[in-house]
Amino acid sequence: MKILVINAGSSSIKYQLYEMPQGTVIAKGNLERIGEEMGKLTHQYDSQEYTTETPVADHEIGMAFILETLVSEKAGAVIKDIAEIQAVGHRVVHGGDEFSGSNIIDDNVLASIEKFADLAPLHNPPNLTGIRAAQHKLPKATQVACFDTAFHASIPEVAYMYALPYELYEKYRVRRYGFHGTSHRYVARRAAELMKKGKYDVNLITCHLGNGCSMAAVKNGKSVDTSMGLTPLEGLVMGTRSGDFDPAILFYLASKGYDIKDLNTLCNKKSGLLGISGESNDMRNLTEKAAQGDKRAQLAIDIFCYRVKKYIGTYTAVLGRLDAVVFTGGIGENATAARAAICSDMPQIGIELDQKLNDTVLRREGLISSDNSDVAVYVIPTNEEGAIAADTYELTK
Repeated sequence: MKILVINAGSSSIKYQLYEMPQGTVIAKGNLERIGEEMGKLTHQYDSQEYTTETPVADHEIGMAFILETLVSEKAGAVIKDIAEIQAVGHRVVHGGDEFSGSNIIDDNVLASIEKFADLAPLHNPPNLTGIRAAQHKLPKATQVACFDTAFHASIPEVAYMYALPYELYEKYRVRRYGFHGTSHRYVARRAAELMKKGKYDVNLITCHLGNGCSMAAVKNGKSVDTSMGLTPLEGLVMGTRSGDFDPAILFYLASKGYDIKDLNTLCNKKSGLLGISGESNDMRNLTEKAAQGDKRAQLAIDIFCYRVKKYIGTYTAVLGRLDAVVFTGGIGENATAARAAICSDMPQIGIELDQKLNDTVLRREGLISSDNSDVAVYVIPTNEEGAIAADTYELTK
């Protein structure tokens, strides 16, 4: 069965075409600059790359262009006819508290995605646009929504409620939802396999560290707490997001003349690693700068690692028993120095890295803890698209 996985952003559509149940990636690509003067498509197949530029006015035209590319001789003709695509799996960021798993898309699912758009205004509307474009272009294919929030649906009330007036939850559904759920679920299941345990027999702390960062406490295979909240702003220090801070700072800045738009931009786009360093939101750049003696770059790295370490301690207390810590995401998979700093000086938790293993496990799966470590530490590259393809296949077959 051929399954197309779609991740529609505000001005882009990322895609991967899978052969299931084998899980083989037939082709993948990214259509960028939708709505701009000239769009750009990068398409990869059989270790080859095809790139082209063309005006793409909207997602409907973009989806048609991607499907044309999949059958085009210039781009490898990876399929003969788009009718071969039997299902489409869509990444949807916010499903509120209505979905605990992936769902076949019907009118009710579409209505829910639209309803929660005000909680994810940068993500749900383009996700919805991508779904409708796929429905129009592939009317016979089964459409499946895979929600980033779904894995965290098992979080108990004591962890998802904020200490705000209860009527805010009743009226506006203000609560912790969490994100990166597809990634957390994938690496949690893979860690259980590596440990030769059942997926519901492990207690884990999963760390998705990239430009966006989140952590999850996974007890008996289920998410029981996570660092992101109502929105992806809460929790860890991120590339440009602040993570946790005293909310009264916003009131103070408002008294200094900042309006709501200014504060939103400040917290989401000008803070985090970029805000502290004043130079970059990229851990690779900051590591180079710090090695050259840049103190603010080093401070940004130190604060980032400290926040992750603090959450590991918190979630260990929540879990009671900790079997493993898992690193994933661009930083988690590649920043060896950051992993070492995060896992340093934690004998009370029983974490001890093997420095040689830590230095050599890059962009691949591997154990990086020492033989003396009571808690296993793994690097597991995430595969959100593969997880979406698997969910779509299970629901479609």
